[in-house]
Amino acid sequence: MDIKKIKPSETWKIRHEVMWPDLPFEFVQLEEDHSGLHFGVFEKEKLVSIVSCFITEDEMQFRKLATLKEFQGKGIASVLLQYILDLAKEKKLSKVWCNARTHKKSFYEKFGMMATQQNFIKEGQEFTIMEVLL
Repeated sequence: MDIKKIKPSETWKIRHEVMWPDLPFEFVQLEEDHSGLHFGVFEKEKLVSIVSCFITEDEMQFRKLATLKEFQGKGIASVLLQYILDLAKEKKLSKVWCNARTHKKSFYEKFGMMATQQNFIKEGQEFTIMEVLL
């Protein structure tokens, strides 16, 4: 398993397939992608998991953490999330946060992330803003 920096366009196929398969492909292309840091996990040179990070002042938001269905449940997203948390610490950021699908909160809690009181619904999915102070 290798983690590498990737181009924004390399994230789109997995974002679409895993997160929003019923919506147009363009839906997963974020306006701010060009200003983010994007990382991918490769298994035998196949891109299997992705995440996009956006740093503003001393905070980092990560978005679109996704792993191909056939590679889920193997700890790949956990390794990738720990990688970006370590990156945030190296950069001496004070907070990392995300908009987590509410039914996935327990995954993020394993990394010390706490649910805030902020919830919202997007395209029929319920989200909770989660954060960890570093």
